[in-house]
Amino acid sequence: MPRNRPLVIVTRKLPEVIEARMAELFDVRLNETDEPMTREQLREAVQVADVLVPTVTDRIDAALLAHAGPRLRLIANYGTGVDNIDVEAAYRRGITVTNTPGVLTEDTADMTIALILAVVRRLVEGDRLVRSGEWKGWAPTAMLGHRLWGKRLGILGMGRIGTAVARRARAFGMSIHYHNRRRVHESIEEELEATYWPSLDQMLARIDILSVNCPHTPATYHLLSARRLKLLRPHAIVVNTSRGEVIDEVALVRMLKNREIAGAGLDVFEHEPMVNPRLRELPNVVLLPHMGSATIEGRIEMGEKVIVNIKTFVDGHRPPDRVLPSML
Repeated sequence: MPRNRPLVIVTRKLPEVIEARMAELFDVRLNETDEPMTREQLREAVQVADVLVPTVTDRIDAALLAHAGPRLRLIANYGTGVDNIDVEAAYRRGITVTNTPGVLTEDTADMTIALILAVVRRLVEGDRLVRSGEWKGWAPTAMLGHRLWGKRLGILGMGRIGTAVARRARAFGMSIHYHNRRRVHESIEEELEATYWPSLDQMLARIDILSVNCPHTPATYHLLSARRLKLLRPHAIVVNTSRGEVIDEVALVRMLKNREIAGAGLDVFEHEPMVNPRLRELPNVVLLPHMGSATIEGRIEMGEKVIVNIKTFVDGHRPPDRVLPSML
């Protein structure tokens, strides 16, 4: 780094305690409006910054990095996923990329279970009924959902979050099934009494609830294609707290509308912040505004990790949360 206090440009508003700490340590430019930076603003930022702190809403691709100035040596992503950053392009330009892994695991797992409950027990539908003033009182066959106890939960992506979801699901009496690039350690399988499915297709045909917990990469884009979604049984529900691009959203909408799938709980969308208008019309879907990790504690811990990564890098050491491109 060319200076004792590097110029750090932050693309979105962060918790006040984090912004204050950054101002103590660095020459920092903050986004007071919290509006996403335009492409032109991002281009200007990479031209002058020593460190860029982007979020999931910022597309840091090869075309943008082509405008990077000679001082830009670190992109300290405020978030775990780095699908918003062309990590390989950054690596080729000698720019280090870091993220904030681990701090959002429990929060996202909590939200996954909340969505499962909301869909299976029709919580949002019940709330709408009461608010509408049309509720006539209790009835034996009114607002019937399903119990979680004894249901088969299929987890797509058994990393930190998938494992945390599985631990919660066990407390609800669900049996755990999972598909992952690699089989998890035997001790975890024993703890969770989890069944590993090498074939995603075979798992999908046998589960009641599907939780999507894998990252978005070129290999997982539309991993849940129209063909694979059709393997789910009509009573199955899909919950996604990962990335919208993993699911063929058009196919999902069509199957939900035709009741080929019973329901869905979605915290992420394929083209967010734009949401397919047909999704908003479906009564058997719970929609959330990408808030799975939105806790005060989690956001502060994310910021603390960003600061540690920057400070370590500025001091001439390898940052603890460096992200390497898949080619290495």
